[in-house]
Amino acid sequence: MFIVLFLQEGIGSLTSMLPFLAIIVVFYFFMIRPQMNRQKKEKAFQAEIKKGSKVVTSSGIHGKISEMNNADNTVTIETGAGKIKFERSAISMELSNKILAPAKK
Repeated sequence: MFIVLFLQEGIGSLTSMLPFLAIIVVFYFFMIRPQMNRQKKEKAFQAEIKKGSKVVTSSGIHGKISEMNNADNTVTIETGAGKIKFERSAISMELSNKILAPAKK
C-alpha cells in the first residue's frame, strides 16, 4: 500500500513540473537558439569584412572601410565628413552586396 501511494506522489510531482519544462523548451527553441545563430553570423561577418567594403555602423553611419587594424581590432571608415575610427563590433551590415544586387520586381 505504501508503494502505491509513493508512486502516485511521484507521478503527481512530474505532472506539476511538466509546464515548467515545456516553458524552458519553448524559450530555448524560440529565443536562445536563434540568438546564438545570429551571434555566429555576426562574428563571421565581422571576420570577413575587408578594405574597400561599404558598410553601415550600428549607429547608422554609412561609409567605406579605408583602413583595418588587427592589433586593436578597429577599422577606419571614410564618410562624407571625413575618416572615423570604429571598433569592428560596431559594424552592423555590409552595403556592397545590396548596392550591386539587381532590384527585385
